[in-house]
Amino acid sequence: MAIQIPSRQLFIGGEWREPVLKKRIPIINPATEQAIGDIPAATAEDVEIAVEAARKALARNKGKDWASAPGAVRAKYLRAIAAKITERKSELAKLEASDCGKPLDEAVWDMEDVAGCFEYYADLAEGLDEQQKLSISLPMETFKTHVLKEPIGVVALITPWNYPLLMATWKVAPALAAGCAAILKPSELASVTCLELAEVCIEIGLPPGVLNILTGLGHEAGAPLASHPHVDKIAFTGSTLTGSKIMSAAAQQVKPVSLELGGKSPIVVFDDVDIDKAAEWTAFGIFWTNGQICSATSRLIVHESIAAKFLDRLVEWCKNIKISDPMEEGCRLGPVVSEGQYQKILKFISTAKSEGAKVLSGGVRPEHLKKGFYVEPTIITDVTNSMQIWREEVFGPVLCVKTFSSEEEAIELANDTQFGLGAAVISNDLERCERVAKAFQAGVVWINCSQPCFTQAPWGGNKRSGFGRELGTWGLDNYMTVKQVTQYISDEPWGWYKSPSKL
Repeated sequence: MAIQIPSRQLFIGGEWREPVLKKRIPIINPATEQAIGDIPAATAEDVEIAVEAARKALARNKGKDWASAPGAVRAKYLRAIAAKITERKSELAKLEASDCGKPLDEAVWDMEDVAGCFEYYADLAEGLDEQQKLSISLPMETFKTHVLKEPIGVVALITPWNYPLLMATWKVAPALAAGCAAILKPSELASVTCLELAEVCIEIGLPPGVLNILTGLGHEAGAPLASHPHVDKIAFTGSTLTGSKIMSAAAQQVKPVSLELGGKSPIVVFDDVDIDKAAEWTAFGIFWTNGQICSATSRLIVHESIAAKFLDRLVEWCKNIKISDPMEEGCRLGPVVSEGQYQKILKFISTAKSEGAKVLSGGVRPEHLKKGFYVEPTIITDVTNSMQIWREEVFGPVLCVKTFSSEEEAIELANDTQFGLGAAVISNDLERCERVAKAFQAGVVWINCSQPCFTQAPWGGNKRSGFGRELGTWGLDNYMTVKQVTQYISDEPWGWYKSPSKL
């Protein structure tokens, strides 16, 4: 089921523009290892043009066209984008699956979430009008104070390849709702649907320069964007290493950043669970999106009394996962995104074995797939706390396992990580679940499930998983500043200084 990849240019100032240096990057289908098209490669020269276009968009008509327009005006455009995404859902899902390798059913779900996210922030944009000039109660009757919420300005949005259009939308939708002008830089490994978002913006008549989309390599486009003096804020989702570099660049100009970075999230399974329910959630928590999720619950911590039985059943669940071309009906595990990621994952598995761990299941290419960057669902046991597989993010379909004997030990193992994005607990004892949830050092906690995510709820991590929260009202606040306005309302003079004698 081949799909034609549209040939696009950079999207700057409301129109397609060829990169200044005319460079392009091939698109590799991870299921076939074949080139299926190419994307434009922006460089610092294109960043300059995009930043200028964004600043013009904010200043146009003294801001009345966008930044200081009523929220209801911006909401109209966000709803129009949502409608177009819904209209093109099937086509966009196929493009996504071809580009990044995720199963088609997942990609369809992503497109539905994209439309829902734009709709949600359209609602919040309308609500902003009611929140303006919110009065604050003061202890002195001679003053009155109100608060203004204003867009932060030009924002750089740098996004990953595992949810190409959805992760972009998590940033684009609230940024536009707030009244910012945005420059989106998606990952060079999966940019196709983000360029289609540009086509949607053209179709619905989004004001020029409000959203600009630069595809290209991180060091050629992302780095000059992050360090540009006329970018007012950076929002980044990706690796902890790159996030640290972005934070360092922003620090030189005291520029705000929000970072959603790596993870090594735990899933704790107690001995009172329904084995099959817990096994399916454990599998879903690590093998969904081909294991390429920052919040993947990649460390299984299971009670020692059920460990053998649980792992036997988990292996059976894993062997029942359909591994195939993402376009095949019923596919539940596709290829990882690139050859580089594929080799990195195999190296993690090899290192785990050399350090003394045991590969209980998977760890290799599926026998029936001779091409493509496929890795079988992998379960690794006999793991110690010092092993690389326990401490570092793999970003692939690899689960490592340890056992515990007490609730206290389970919590200690769960928090034994430099990361703090997600954590899950599975138990029929809901009071215990609440205790464990409170003890987890993570920004997102799941009870009797793993990975569900809703636009209305905050998303983000602690420790080296970053800071700031996306989604919900928190996501909108990321792109706004708060201005205090205080007025002296008494007819009496202030009276602090002695009045000069009147002549």
